[in-house]
This record gives sequence, structure tokens and C-alpha cells, in this order.
Amino acid sequence: MLEKEQAFYKAHRTELRLKYLGKRVVIADDHVLGVYDTDREALQETVKTRPRGSFMVKFIPVDAKKETIRLSPIGNIVSYG
Repeated sequence: MLEKEQAFYKAHRTELRLKYLGKRVVIADDHVLGVYDTDREALQETVKTRPRGSFMVKFIPVDAKKETIRLSPIGNIVSYG
């Protein structure tokens, strides 16, 4: 599920961490769709243009050791620190 988005994050992790610490990054296919302050904002804005389950919301925590990936209640991958 959303393997392409997870692979994109892994491949660009260092760059994304440098730019977006503490933010939520929405990834679809092989690019960043948007950057937001909250999960709610990221989901509300992204579902206006993309179907649920077709993108990943990734929280970029300050402490990289705290990264985990979980499935949100609405079916999108949401990663929390």
C-alpha cells in the first residue's frame, strides 16, 4: 500500500528533513504535493484534488529516531514522530 510514496520518502529523506522539519509533507506518486502544519490541514486540502488512499501524509519529526508509519482512520498512510 502506497509503496511508491514510501520509496520516494526514503530516497529523498535527507532533503525533505532539511527543508520541512516539524511539518507534514503530502507525497503522491513520486513528488511532494504540499506542506502543512497539521495532519488535519494536510488531509482537508489534499482530498479536494486527490482521492483518499492515493497519497501519504508524512510528519517530519525533529528527532529522526522517532519516525513511525501508521494507517490513519480514513485510509491514508500518516507517519508520526
